[in-house]
Amino acid sequence: MLGSVRRFVGGFFLFTAGINVGMAAADADAWGVFGDQAALDVVRETWQDVVAGSPAPWALLLAAAELAVGVLLLRGGRAARVGWVGAIGFHVLLMAFGPWIWVWCLPVLAVLVPVARAEWPLLVRTGAYADPVRTPSAAARG
Repeated sequence: MLGSVRRFVGGFFLFTAGINVGMAAADADAWGVFGDQAALDVVRETWQDVVAGSPAPWALLLAAAELAVGVLLLRGGRAARVGWVGAIGFHVLLMAFGPWIWVWCLPVLAVLVPVARAEWPLLVRTGAYADPVRTPSAAARG
């Protein structure tokens, strides 16, 4: 089950990377107003000063980061540990944009953090994750 959640989250990050690439290509200016509702002045002002003036490269950078997180999670093994840190860190940072986004982030973090913690010790092998319940060799290791 843990591997299924990780694969779903990895796939979701790949999907959102595609969304950001599409937004950058179709109408990057729509992406540039995302930070306008940030609760903290420093976030809102930094967004306006840095991102809003040229949102397409920033949208593509975000897409590249989401792509990396997705691939790491799907890869499994030690790479998935880095992917979990990226997925959780992404949602923690996203919360800086204000309470309106917490409606998404808090429930997601309520799932991601316990699943990542439970799966963490299992992600020591390189390569794809094998569900220890289903593999005889994992059962033999105890």
